[in-house]
Parts: sequence; structure tokens; C-alpha cells
Amino acid sequence: MPETHENETPVIFRKWRSGDHDILALFPTIPGSPGLCSSYQHVGQHGSADYAHCIRQTTPASPAEYADLLAELVGQGYDDLQVYGRAQRWMSEVLHDDVRRMDAAAARLQAQADRALGQPS
Repeated sequence: MPETHENETPVIFRKWRSGDHDILALFPTIPGSPGLCSSYQHVGQHGSADYAHCIRQTTPASPAEYADLLAELVGQGYDDLQVYGRAQRWMSEVLHDDVRRMDAAAARLQAQADRALGQPS
């Protein structure tokens, strides 16, 4: 059973090693595309990210480095952010539980649509 952190959205701020060293926010408990977590940058904004790849290609961002991105996220409605240095085991459990719930909901919707169209499930 995952730890309960219901009143927070974990975020991990990283700095790309190459290029212009943009700051990246990783959301290890929010699903992105299949197998990925959600992410956010100033340019491009929301996207999906391979957490392990991003950790390998980045270094930790300092509070001074991520302050502007944190303020932008708060302005986007993320008012419950909790900054972490690295993902914790419970975060992966929460992510996988959310993905399983979304998959089950999608299967239920597909079955309802099939029934409505008179197709076997």
C-alpha cells in the first residue's frame, strides 16, 4: 500500500547537463504517456518524461535555479507542490496505481461503447 501524501504533489527539479541548462520539473506521481511521468519546462510546458533518462541527463537544480519555474507552476494552479531531491519508492507505487485505475476506467468505457453499438466485448 502506498504511503499517503494526499495533500501534496511531489515535484523534482533538475537542470539539463547540455544545451542552455534549462530547468525541468518532473512529477513522479502524475502519469504522462504510457510508461512515463509528467513534466514541465518554461518552453514547451507540460509533457511526458522518462524519469530514469531525465535523471541520467540532468543534475539537481538548486532552489535559486528553480525558483522561476516553481513560481510559474504555482501560477498554473499547482498550489500543493512538495519539492523532493529524488523520487521515493512510494511515488512509483502511486504512479502505477493511477495508471491501473486509468486503464480500468478506459476498459469500462470501451465495454460500454461496444455494448451501445451492439458489439461483443
